[in-house]
Amino acid sequence: MKVTIGRTEHFNAAHRLYHPEWTDQQNVAVFGPCSNPHYHGHNYVLTVRLTGQPHPDTGYVYDLKDLSALIKREILDTFDHRNLNLDTEDFRQLNPTAENIAVVCWNRLRPHLAPELALSVTLHETDRNVAEYHG
Repeated sequence: MKVTIGRTEHFNAAHRLYHPEWTDQQNVAVFGPCSNPHYHGHNYVLTVRLTGQPHPDTGYVYDLKDLSALIKREILDTFDHRNLNLDTEDFRQLNPTAENIAVVCWNRLRPHLAPELALSVTLHETDRNVAEYHG
């Protein structure tokens, strides 16, 4: 029997989508207003899901208090109220698209979880724009 549990958290961050080797015109053509050199921000909604066997003693796949603390330590403390391009090592050389943010979040969490747990990360950049990564 496999069960999926999840925890949803929020963080606010600014970013700019651009390719450093392109001209401003090329960046605007590809990324539109998201390539604004003065940056822009989002209220991100992050959902982390774990799938596994419930423990026979506790009934937990993973203690959700522990999952909340892990997300806080590995993601919120690093990204919340930051400029992703300027304030974080993760995105100094990586374009902080929703897709890349989801992958980075997954990569930050994966080493802290038992290998038998399947991990999924869903990032809502807006109410309509979502990226999901399963590793």
